[in-house]
Amino acid sequence: MMPEIPPNRQHTSPDKESIRLNKILAWAGICSRRKADALITAGAVAVNGITVTEPGLRVRSAKDRITVDGRPVSRTGIAPVYLLLHKPVQVVATARDPQGRATVLDLVPAAYRKERLYPVGRLDYFSEGLTLLTNDGPLTHRLTHPNFHLPRVYEVTLREKPGAAQIDRMREGMILAEGEQLLPVRVEILSPHILRLTLEQGINRQIRRICRDLELTILRLRRTAFGPLLLEDLPPGRCRPLRPEEIAALSTYGVLASPPPVHAQRKGITSHPSCRPGNGAEGQKPERSG
Repeated sequence: MMPEIPPNRQHTSPDKESIRLNKILAWAGICSRRKADALITAGAVAVNGITVTEPGLRVRSAKDRITVDGRPVSRTGIAPVYLLLHKPVQVVATARDPQGRATVLDLVPAAYRKERLYPVGRLDYFSEGLTLLTNDGPLTHRLTHPNFHLPRVYEVTLREKPGAAQIDRMREGMILAEGEQLLPVRVEILSPHILRLTLEQGINRQIRRICRDLELTILRLRRTAFGPLLLEDLPPGRCRPLRPEEIAALSTYGVLASPPPVHAQRKGITSHPSCRPGNGAEGQKPERSG
């Protein structure tokens, strides 16, 4: 039987029903459009059972059967999943750990175990607090891109009482011992030994390195906000789906573009392995400021 649409021949010019294949893959949360072009060129994508290799191919999302590595993409696109997790200390904020330590995915409820989730914005092993888990590749790319300064708020408990000179250095923007120039940090004094710090940079272990250079000892480091998302009273080790208003708030930050409806029940393929953080997605590493 002939395929419904021969690859690389039909729908190469726009019409009201056809959509570029890379856009469909991005809407489905598989990867960004640029990565989708690479998947198509590599022969990983098929339309109606026939491998396609032309990045500019246009297809009918409501009629054509699309697969990536043999796994189907839902006709309506794969609805993204967004979970807000309170990461405890001594849990690794990655999808997997070569040393066999507990990861944030070990804390995901059973209903989400089959989702290919990954953390957005990493916290180190001894830090705790708000971590966003999602399968939305384009969202992850935008949130972790170095040009996108998403504010992140941390509460830092210190052994020493920080002095005025130390706080001024944070507020003015200091240079780390390794030579990295930091943007000014917003500092609020909650008590003599507790500070609330707001960062807009994605420098690795930024707060710990700031305190090291200022000769301050961190006793507890907890992220309480990530852009418009708030940790609130969510207990350590627990997670919950984002509320509709929280997803809407993310859209005001310019990080979500025409997402499909959010729901937990999904069918078909999730993020392609080559497009996930840790596999060179857009050449960016997830930030880790804690």
